[in-house]
Amino acid sequence: MIVAVDAMGGDNAPEAVVQGAAEIGREQGIGVTLVGDERIIGSLLSSHRGTNHIAVHHCSDVVRMGESPLKAVRRKKDASIRVAFDLIKRGDVDAVVSAGNSGATLAAGILTLGRIEGVDRPAIAGILPGQKGPVILIDVGANVDCRPNYLFQFGVMGNAFATSCLGMVNPKIGLLSIGEEGSKGNEQVRLARKLLEKSPLNFVGNVEGRDIFTGEVEIIVCDGFVGNVALKLSEGMARAMMHTLKTELMESFYGRAALVFGRQPLKRYWRKMDYEAYGGAPLLGINGVGIVCHGGSSARAIKNAIKLAARYVRNKVLDKMLVQLKRSGGEAVHE
Repeated sequence: MIVAVDAMGGDNAPEAVVQGAAEIGREQGIGVTLVGDERIIGSLLSSHRGTNHIAVHHCSDVVRMGESPLKAVRRKKDASIRVAFDLIKRGDVDAVVSAGNSGATLAAGILTLGRIEGVDRPAIAGILPGQKGPVILIDVGANVDCRPNYLFQFGVMGNAFATSCLGMVNPKIGLLSIGEEGSKGNEQVRLARKLLEKSPLNFVGNVEGRDIFTGEVEIIVCDGFVGNVALKLSEGMARAMMHTLKTELMESFYGRAALVFGRQPLKRYWRKMDYEAYGGAPLLGINGVGIVCHGGSSARAIKNAIKLAARYVRNKVLDKMLVQLKRSGGEAVHE
């Protein structure tokens, strides 16, 4: 098992990326290929012990956050994210992890590996903390403009990932809308609902934003514009709640005492709300394995993303996704 990691991608790269890669080998025995500037990566690796599981693949360029993803990937043939996916195509690695430009990760994955049969638009599946376990929100940013059949395919892909990689059994699937009634939502949502109702998926109908974290529905389908807003809102809300709680508790003696004696419950709460628990979001629908990480990912997030990538490969999610697309009629519902 070898995972290629874009060492130059992300706000905290390459330091956090190298540290995360160094830590994963000691715990999981996964091989890591760091893709980026060999001189910079080498100097950082020298400060870590037990890095025999790490190889370095040199490249001289990187796609910056502000660049046009598609143009940059096509023009910069030696960019770290493009080179990382090239390594999958050549059979040198099994998966790619990147905290860099998410649009470039998507573009590089599609251009290099192509899409799997039955998928018109690959999607990013965000994994959120629900009250009863993880909740998959798909799409969270890859496709801001969607057709009804894209949403249908997102549901199928999310179901394949949930059952084969997260251990969910017959997960409930909901369509994010502005009301539970079938007549609610825009035309895109109403038509997508009809496709999902006809499928063998465990589709339960429309859900609203307030239902995302209840865990009553394990997979929630939406377009990438709505999904990305919901994702960023939830991240910001979790941080704001934690900050406000700490501030209020520090205002009085009893509050400070509660903070001291309640430290462990608070830590458990934060672990449940922490997006870094899974490290990243899988890019579903490309003919390979790609994990998209938050731009501000820490070493812990990178480490967990590498674990997720390895689990994705070991559980043969791609094969199961193809089977479910055919069983659901997904290959007939595309452009």
